[in-house]
Amino acid sequence: MSLMFEQTIVRVRAPLVEDRYRNRKRDWDAASRTPVDGVNMQPAGVPVRSQEDTQDRQTTVTAWNLQTPEGVDLDLLETDRIEYDGMILEVDGKVGRWPDPFTGGVHHVEARLKEVD
Repeated sequence: MSLMFEQTIVRVRAPLVEDRYRNRKRDWDAASRTPVDGVNMQPAGVPVRSQEDTQDRQTTVTAWNLQTPEGVDLDLLETDRIEYDGMILEVDGKVGRWPDPFTGGVHHVEARLKEVD
């Protein structure tokens, strides 16, 4: 039995709103939350990508990898966030949708996430 795709995440998607100065920004208080079962969440491999900024306050940024099983195309955008194991993670860059050479569809999805403390 594989334990690779046993984690559950929550995809958090915030609508774009306009403030009184007509700036468009994400409204995280009005975000929708969608549970997603059967994914693989792992800390980024060695070397673990982590950075610290001690200029104004202690900040640590740690990378995580999200992967779906074969044949699963996850509805995930680079502007979404992920809730997992008590953490709020931001999508770091583009979401990778790997093509299936036989069907022409999506083989699986990978995304790099970052936790900012």
